Amino acid sequence: MTSTAATTALFEPARFGTLTLPHRLVMAPMSRNRAADDGVPQPIMATYYAQRATAGLIIAEAATPNRVGQTYANIPAIYNGAHVAGWRNVTDAVRARGGRMFLQLQHGGRVGHPDNSGLTPVAPSPIALPGTVHTPSGHQDAVSPRELTVDEIQDTIADFAAAARNAIEAGFEGVEVHGANGYLLHQFLAQNTNQRTDAYGGSLANRIRFTVEVVAAVAEAIGPERVGVRISPANRVNGIEEGDTDALYPALVAALADKGLAYLHVVFADPQQRLFHRIREIWPSVLIANPNLGWGVPLPADGGRQAAEHLLDAGADLVSLGRSFLANPDLIDRLRIGAPLNQIRETHLMYVGGTEGYTDYPTLADAAIAVTG
Repeated sequence: MTSTAATTALFEPARFGTLTLPHRLVMAPMSRNRAADDGVPQPIMATYYAQRATAGLIIAEAATPNRVGQTYANIPAIYNGAHVAGWRNVTDAVRARGGRMFLQLQHGGRVGHPDNSGLTPVAPSPIALPGTVHTPSGHQDAVSPRELTVDEIQDTIADFAAAARNAIEAGFEGVEVHGANGYLLHQFLAQNTNQRTDAYGGSLANRIRFTVEVVAAVAEAIGPERVGVRISPANRVNGIEEGDTDALYPALVAALADKGLAYLHVVFADPQQRLFHRIREIWPSVLIANPNLGWGVPLPADGGRQAAEHLLDAGADLVSLGRSFLANPDLIDRLRIGAPLNQIRETHLMYVGGTEGYTDYPTLADAAIAVTG
C-alpha cells in the first residue's frame, strides 16, 4: 500500500495487513512509566489507551521481553503470565471502544541499571552509556554493560519470540520490534556501540544480523503479517553514532523486505531527505512515518497535521504522532474540524506516575460540559 494521494488522504481508510484502519493516523509508542514495579500494566493504563482508541492504530509503549532488558523504573513487560493478564485488560478496554493495538517490544541493552532490573545490563560490547540513568533513587551514572555471548544472543532472540507470542495472547493485533532510539538492536547496528569481532560485529552485514534474526524469529512465532519494525536512521539518542547511516539502512531494509512484514516504522522521517525516499523505494509494504515535531517545545498549532500530510505526499502510507495524542485523547476529532489542541503540560509529568498529565487531559466534550454546566 504505497500512497501517492493528495493531502486529503489523511482521513481516508487504509488497509493494514488483515485490518482496515478508519484513517491514516497512528498513535506512536511513548513510555509513560505507569506499570507496577514488576512490569505488570496497571488499570490506569487501560483508561489511558481506551481514551485514545480513535487512533487508526495504537502502538503501545515499549514492553521488555526479559528482565535484563528493562530500561527504567515502572516500564511494562511481557515475559510472564501476570504481564499478559495486565495487558489483556488494556487491549480489552481499547477493543471495546473500537480500537486496534500493536505492542512495541524493546530490550534496553546498555540503557538500564541494576537498581531498575536487579541485573547488570547487557550489550553488544562492554561500552557504557554516556551520562546517567534514571532509577528509583534518582539519576545515577550508567554502569558498564556485560558483553553478550553468542549463546546469550540466541537466548535473547528466543525471548523476543516468546514475548511476541505473549503479546498475541494478551490481545494485541501484532508487535513492533524496536530497532531504534539507541536500545539493544540499535546498539548492534551502530559502529560506536558494536565493536565485536565475531559474526555479530564488524562488517555492515554482521551488524545487521542480530536485528534480522530477531525479526525473523518473531515473524515465525506469530506470523509476519503481525510484525512491524521501528528504525531511526541517524538518531544519536542514547549515545549512538552509526558511522555509515546511508549504507546501513538500505542494507537493513533490503534484508527485511522479503519477510512479508506488516510495516516499517521510520522515526523522525524527513520527506526532504534522500534516505527516506531510498527506504520507500526498497520497502514493499506499509511504511509508517513519524515526523520530528521537536522535543521540549510546544506542539505546532495543527498538532502535526501539515507534517503528516507532507509525509503522505512523499510516499508514507500511515503517519504516527506521539505527543499530540498524549495531550489530546480526541486528537482525531480535533484535527478533523480544526479545533484548538491541548498543549503538553510539564514534561516530567509524562514519567512520574499517577493520573496528572496522563488520563486527565480534557476532550472537546469535557470542555463543552464545563461551559454549559
